[in-house]
Amino acid sequence: MPLRHAETLIKIMSLDRLNQYRVMWVMVFFDLPTNTKKERRQASQFRKRLLQDGFSMFQFSIYVRHCPSRENAEVHIKRVKSVLPPNGHVGIMQITDKQFGMIELFYSQQKEKKPEMHQQLSLF
Repeated sequence: MPLRHAETLIKIMSLDRLNQYRVMWVMVFFDLPTNTKKERRQASQFRKRLLQDGFSMFQFSIYVRHCPSRENAEVHIKRVKSVLPPNGHVGIMQITDKQFGMIELFYSQQKEKKPEMHQQLSLF
C-alpha cells in the first residue's frame, strides 16, 4: 500500500507542476481619459464590468483574474474586448501562474508579502 501512495503523490506533484504552466492570469491595464463627465462614467463602467467578470484590482488601472486554463482565459479576454471603452489605451496580457508567482512587490523601498493566491476549483 505505501508504494501506491507514493506513486499517487508523485502523480499529483507532477500535475501540480504542470498546472503552474497551464493555469493563467489575465492582466488588463489601461489609461482611460477622465476629462469629461461622460469619459469618467465610461471609465467607471469599464472598471465595474471587470469586477463583475471576476477581476480584482491590483493597482488603480491594473486588474487581474485567475483562470484555470488558457481556454478559460480566452473567454474572459473576449469579454473584456466586448466592453472596451471608445477612448483610451487598454492592454491585455496573459501570463502563467508560474510567472505570476515570481512577482516581487514593493511599497516604497520595503518589500511586501505576495498576496494570497486563492485556489479555484473547476467542475466540468
